[in-house]
Amino acid sequence: MSAETSSNTNQTVGSFSFRLPVGFVEEYKKRTPGFGFPDAGGNTLGEITFVRTYSRLKEDGGKETWAEVCARVINGMYSLQKDHAVANRLPWSEEQAMASAKEAFERMFTFKWLPPGRGLWMMGTPYVMNQRNSAALNNCSFVSTYDYDVSPSEPFTFLMEASMLGIGVGFDTRMTERNAKVFSPLPQQQFPFVVPDSREGWVESVRKLLDSYLLPQQARWEFDYSQVRPAGTPIKGFGGTASGPEPLIRLHKVLTEVLDRKVGKTVDTELVVDIANLIGVCVVAGNVRRSALIALGRPEDESFVHLKDPSWFPERNSYDKETPGWGWMSNNSVTAEVGMDYSSIVPSIALNGEPGLIWLDIARQHGRLADPADGRDYRLAGFNPCAEQGLESYELCTLVECFLNRHEGLEDFQRTLKFAYLYAKTVTLVPTHWARTNSIMQRNRRIGTSISGIAEFADNHGIPELRRWMDEGYSTVQRWDRVYSEWLCVRESIKTTTVKPSGSVSILAGSTPGVHWAPGGKTFLRAIRFGSEDPMVERFTAAGYLVEDDVVSANTKVVYFPVATAQKRSEKEVTIWEKVNLAALAQRHWSDNAVSVTVSFDQEAEARHLGTVLHMYEGQLKTVSFLPSSNMTYPQMPYTSITREEYDAYVGRLAKVDFSPIYTGETGNLDAAGERYCTTDACELKVVPAAAEFEDERGEEPVRS
Repeated sequence: MSAETSSNTNQTVGSFSFRLPVGFVEEYKKRTPGFGFPDAGGNTLGEITFVRTYSRLKEDGGKETWAEVCARVINGMYSLQKDHAVANRLPWSEEQAMASAKEAFERMFTFKWLPPGRGLWMMGTPYVMNQRNSAALNNCSFVSTYDYDVSPSEPFTFLMEASMLGIGVGFDTRMTERNAKVFSPLPQQQFPFVVPDSREGWVESVRKLLDSYLLPQQARWEFDYSQVRPAGTPIKGFGGTASGPEPLIRLHKVLTEVLDRKVGKTVDTELVVDIANLIGVCVVAGNVRRSALIALGRPEDESFVHLKDPSWFPERNSYDKETPGWGWMSNNSVTAEVGMDYSSIVPSIALNGEPGLIWLDIARQHGRLADPADGRDYRLAGFNPCAEQGLESYELCTLVECFLNRHEGLEDFQRTLKFAYLYAKTVTLVPTHWARTNSIMQRNRRIGTSISGIAEFADNHGIPELRRWMDEGYSTVQRWDRVYSEWLCVRESIKTTTVKPSGSVSILAGSTPGVHWAPGGKTFLRAIRFGSEDPMVERFTAAGYLVEDDVVSANTKVVYFPVATAQKRSEKEVTIWEKVNLAALAQRHWSDNAVSVTVSFDQEAEARHLGTVLHMYEGQLKTVSFLPSSNMTYPQMPYTSITREEYDAYVGRLAKVDFSPIYTGETGNLDAAGERYCTTDACELKVVPAAAEFEDERGEEPVRS
């Protein structure tokens, strides 16, 4: 294989065996991208989000333009196909590939489809193309704590490394079924361990600590952090800056305290979730990657149901700055069964939205619920943090997204599905660095072709037309899976379609996210956080935007962007019944994986309906979570509803932001914030009102409930 490298100084790209013509890409650089959510000042929230989150820093100090990101993604995507064909001596037509790649580029450039945030950020980079590692392209994973060979630490070290790679991780509490014990490390022995300055080094240190408690007759470890680079040091390859050793030091300290209290006892639910949550907090505090976790437990396990109740577990749910807890780190869901009694969990859901519900029996037996049960996914063990992908233990999955309202008609949508599907299938051609994971992924080839703007489309075109697009679109994806699997000589995917919650990717396209209505109303302010040193902040201030210091995070600014949507109704104008019904429709006619839906409900008027909703729609959903809404407000909320008059007054004072100095490197740019969590953004964390602010599923701003 002859691999071409970039001919310019842009070190954001890896080695390509396939490349779009330079002249073709240059023509697109002259076009103005149609980013979503323009305001009257001439700026678009989509471009602002793109520059902040996905435009990677080039060697000359400039940042990638939209055309350059599209070229990086498409060149990477088709290079991986070509490399697979060449390595396996399969047919390859450069002419056919070029025609296909140009159309894929055009449809991506015009926001008809987009890779997940991880793909926008990492596809075509040296980490993927040169190291041949797809971990950075996969969105989500699951690991069962029951599933280990030698040591109970194995699921937790997988969870930690995946989280540090930006992959959302689901886990269960089934380690309690193996009667694992907590032992006291041998007091007369203490071994030193110099923590290597690497992701693998941090994970190894946690493995050693856990093994010293979860295996008998083990020495206690003394950790030396002198080799860990100081905070603020750039991290080459994967991007970001180092956090210093402090988050790891705290993890070791608190883990030791938690385990010491359990010595001589059997591993229980609280300990399993504590270990996972503490690891997640370390990754978050590291400020290099974020961590999204979901914990799956049994509904009859009272300890699990009340894990976020401060009256039951005060330490893990503390929000004291001196002794912060860790209970907020995962969403918690119960493994429900059709026909069960929901009365024991409804009060908790009505109070704070948790636990969510996951019907594993439905997920294992069914693809789309419009189709007969086939039982193909009988190994399915759990779900990813946003609960749109059922997964086996140690399995990963990649997603991709299409935007219904960017299309002129059904045929246009079906054509786009070809390229969106092909992106996700292409990612399955590249292994991760985990052999166990590869053996599952290459057997299943599981992908998730998602659609967004569903609620908006339903309001504009009606449910019958939406159902037709879903049914016809699903058939299209299945046809292409047969065609491309045969050409690539790989298995057809066990499942192919999903509805993810979307996030800032849908902001780029100007679409409502996934199956949700507009969260902020028809006109609202969208708060986005930037580092205080980011040169974009100075430009927003000069253009007249409201800029504040973050009330929680130091060295962070909050900028408020006015948004006016074309949505006929806002989230608050839609009843709980209609929200659940739309999710059930998507589960029946589109998603053979699952539908990620967080159903907001009026706490005063609709909480009494929760039990009835669950009984009516069990068997029609695979997963669901709820989020109570109330009249409580907090500083710097991600979405603040405003009137049309307030919107007009705000945008009337705004000037056009000139991004050209940022693209050309005339300012001191920060690198892309990068993909975070399993779908680009945070899976919604439901926390009590006293909690610090955390990130929500639709962006990277805080949510409270």
